[in-house]
Amino acid sequence: MSRETHSAKMGGTPTDPATDPAQSPEDERFREGQRITWVSVAVNIVLTAMQLVVGFVAHSQSLIADAMHTLSDIVADAFVLFANRKGAEAADADHPYGHGRFETAASLVLGLLLAGTGGGILIAAAGRLQDIGSAPPVGVAAMWAAMITLAAKEGLFRYMLATAERLRSPMLVANAWHARADALSSLVVAAGIAGALLGFNFADAVAAIIVGAMIVRAGFKFGWAAIRELIDTGLSAEEVAAIRQTIASTPGVLGMHELRTRRMAHQVLVDAHVQVNPRISVSEGHRVAESARKRVLDSHPEVLDVLVHVDAENDLLGNAAIQLPDRAFLLEHLRSLLGASPPGFETTILHYLGNRVEAEVFLPPGFADEAKLAAIRRRVKSALPEDRWFAEIRLNQRVAPD
Repeated sequence: MSRETHSAKMGGTPTDPATDPAQSPEDERFREGQRITWVSVAVNIVLTAMQLVVGFVAHSQSLIADAMHTLSDIVADAFVLFANRKGAEAADADHPYGHGRFETAASLVLGLLLAGTGGGILIAAAGRLQDIGSAPPVGVAAMWAAMITLAAKEGLFRYMLATAERLRSPMLVANAWHARADALSSLVVAAGIAGALLGFNFADAVAAIIVGAMIVRAGFKFGWAAIRELIDTGLSAEEVAAIRQTIASTPGVLGMHELRTRRMAHQVLVDAHVQVNPRISVSEGHRVAESARKRVLDSHPEVLDVLVHVDAENDLLGNAAIQLPDRAFLLEHLRSLLGASPPGFETTILHYLGNRVEAEVFLPPGFADEAKLAAIRRRVKSALPEDRWFAEIRLNQRVAPD
C-alpha cells in the first residue's frame, strides 16, 4: 500500500494551491518544476542571442564560446522538462512505485553535462595559455554583455535553487547549480575581456582553469549522488535511526530487524521486519504492522511507502519453522495423539515457533465428560515429550453459547 499521489493534468487549467485545497504537494512540485525550467529556457534564449550578436560585433571569441555554452543550457532544460513531466506521472503497472527515477536519471545526465562543460573550459583555457599573443582586440560592448550575462545567470541560480530546495528535488537542485556554473563561466569571460582591455590576456586563461575545475567537481558531485540513488544506497545513519525509533515505539512491536531504506528522487522507500507476540491473532498482528506503517508516514513526510513484515519471533539468523510440516499433516497427527475424530475439533490454532509447534485446540460444549478429558490429558502427557513435531498442546472447551 502506498500514499496516493496526484499528477498535474496536462492540458488543463492550473490551479492555485492556496485556493484549491484538493491540490497535493506533488501537483505543486510538478507545477513549480515546470515554471522555473521555462523561466530558465526563456532567459537562456535571450542571453544566447545577445552573446552571439555582441560577440561577433565586438570580436570576442570568449563571448561567442559562452553563447554556445548557454545554448547547451537550453538542451539541459529540455532534459529537465521531460523528466519533470515523467516524474509527476502516477504509478502504473510498469512503474508501481511511480516515475521518480526519471528525475534521478536526469540528475545523472546533468551531472555529466556539468563535468563535460568544465572539461571544455579547461581545454579551452589551456589552448589560450599556449597562444596568448594571438588574441584579437575586444570591444567594450563585450564587457557590458558579459556583465549582463553574469548578473542574469546569478539571479537565475538563486531563484532556481530556492525553489528546488523547497521542493526537495535533486534534479532541480542539479539544474540550479548548472546555472551557477554558467554564471561562473560568464565570470571567466568577464575577467578575460577585462584582461584583454587592460592588456593582461593571461588572466582570462588562469580564471578559466580555476572555474573549469570547480564545474567539473560539481558535475561529479551530482553525478555520483544520482548513481548512489540508482544503486539503492540507503539513508544516512541518523535518518535510519529516526525511522527505527518511530517503528520500535509502536504499541505491540516487541522487536525489529532488517530495516532497509532507499531513495527514489525526493522520496524514500522503507522495508522493516517487526516482531510481535507470537500468540496474538493474524488480524491483530496485521493491525500492529499497519500502525507502525502509519506512524512512519505521519512522522517522516519524505517517506513514500513502508513495507512491514510481521514476525512471530526473531528470524534474523534463519527460520527453522519453514522446515516443519504443513497444517493438514499436523492436524491429522494431532488427532492421533488425542484419539479424537475430526468432528470433535471446533478450531485449532497452530503456532510455529522455533523448530516445534504449539497447538491450541478448541472443543465444543459437551464434547467429552470429565473422565474422557482426563484420559486425553494422560495421552498428551505421555506422548508429548517424545513427539517430533509438537512442543505443547493446550485444550480449550467452549462454555457458551451452545
